[in-house]
Amino acid sequence: MSHLSLGTPTTFPLHRRHKLYREELNLTSPAAPLPLRPEANWLQFHLGITRDGLYPRASPIINQLLRDMQDLTIISADYSQDEKALLGACDCSQVVKPSGVHLKLVLRFQDFGKAMFKPMRQKREEETPEDFFYFVDFQRHNAEIAAFHLDRILDFRRVPPTAGRLINVTKEILEVTKNEILQSVFFVSPASNVCFFAKCPYMCKTEYAVCGNPHLLEGSLSAFLPSLNLAPRLSIPNPWIRSYSFDGKEEWEVNPLYCDTVREIYPYSSGNRLLNIVDMAIFDFLIGNMDRHHYEMFTKFGDDGFLLHLDNARGFGRHSHDEPSILAPLSQCCIIKRTTLLRLQLLAEAEYRLSDVMRESLLQDRLAPVLTEPHLLALDRRLQLVLAAVGKCIDTYGEAKVVANDTAQPEPPASDRAKPTT
Repeated sequence: MSHLSLGTPTTFPLHRRHKLYREELNLTSPAAPLPLRPEANWLQFHLGITRDGLYPRASPIINQLLRDMQDLTIISADYSQDEKALLGACDCSQVVKPSGVHLKLVLRFQDFGKAMFKPMRQKREEETPEDFFYFVDFQRHNAEIAAFHLDRILDFRRVPPTAGRLINVTKEILEVTKNEILQSVFFVSPASNVCFFAKCPYMCKTEYAVCGNPHLLEGSLSAFLPSLNLAPRLSIPNPWIRSYSFDGKEEWEVNPLYCDTVREIYPYSSGNRLLNIVDMAIFDFLIGNMDRHHYEMFTKFGDDGFLLHLDNARGFGRHSHDEPSILAPLSQCCIIKRTTLLRLQLLAEAEYRLSDVMRESLLQDRLAPVLTEPHLLALDRRLQLVLAAVGKCIDTYGEAKVVANDTAQPEPPASDRAKPTT
């Protein structure tokens, strides 16, 4: 099978035609930006971030922000910067390496808000092949959407607001981008669909492209956090990081007493950091995410601030498999926040069954159904495995040593809080 390259006539005329179109009409965007309003929902979201989470439990701003990302006019599109080039620690131009498989774009709206767009790469009913390594798995747009809803139901509030949207790749990406490299990778497929892919040093071929039908393409839109200049963040290696090689193993994978070593290292030796790592592991186990190599924190909130649960697109890949190694922080350290445990126990009750609450919440997204039924039922099964792991720890060490008291009390996951309005 032959593949199109950047220089073939099939690829080039499309972006040149749209460039000439914009120049002829003197257009830089399909709609002029609105004046910056202090009451803009994305700005209110930024102002509402506290040491307790990205947004308050009952914040009406989040549902409004979700609607904005679904409805507002897109005025520009570009490749993303590498958000892990934090605090000027490296030259961002050297770390931005978009790959053909993991394409994401920054979209800007009329109200100056921004969102990270991840296009659909895998159909909902498809499972990740069992022979795939976690570090070469697809990134799924519906996983990003579902992860936000689950995070809110668990009352963590550590995933940025994320919504699904049908994007017209011609009108809302090609015709509004000023990036000539992005323009140059658009082409029309043999099926007459408009497609594009990332330009990078390797793996950049048309078989890795994403395509509209013929112009419309599903994707997730995740609200941007405040800029690093205004709200600096640290990127910290996960103590339970996996080996990103075909045959290597990390110490935690072979040493059941690994947590004893971690507990001796600051900041895991005191405060909430280790408990927050356990929260993150439980969240990742529920969604099946094995790719949590780093976590980020706002520097303003100090060492006991919450951990951001970013980049969840490798979750919800296999509903038929539960990966127990993701729970290593819980099973090895045998600690959990009382509020987390109470929330999990509540979501295991028939009245508040996790799969039911998730199903109702996800129905409010424009791309519903976001998850297939087997993925929803897998949440219930995995929740029971988490509770079983906690129970085993309590049987071994006693509840007083396993369950850590924290101040906030969990509330039932009421449907009017668990779903965005339309």
